[in-house]
Amino acid sequence: MMQENINRLAERLYDKNQTLSLEEARAWVELLWEDFAATRAKAGRKYESEDVIEQVVSKWVEHYGPNLHEFLENNPEYKKMFDNQYPEH
Repeated sequence: MMQENINRLAERLYDKNQTLSLEEARAWVELLWEDFAATRAKAGRKYESEDVIEQVVSKWVEHYGPNLHEFLENNPEYKKMFDNQYPEH
């Protein structure tokens, strides 16, 4: 179920931001998904269901998706990490 949700969100991100490959869009969605879950855990908050996480990540994709590639352009330390994972970027 989670992988289906991630795939669906990655396709939506790809549709919103064609500067990303589908593989890069999936990587972004996975990073956003994991970051949300980890941040809540570190803050001592209760675990949120996959549905709640999907809703949050979906809102981020809708709001930030068209410009998400600019984050790497403006944050070279993250760009290096992303390039190591996706050298064709």
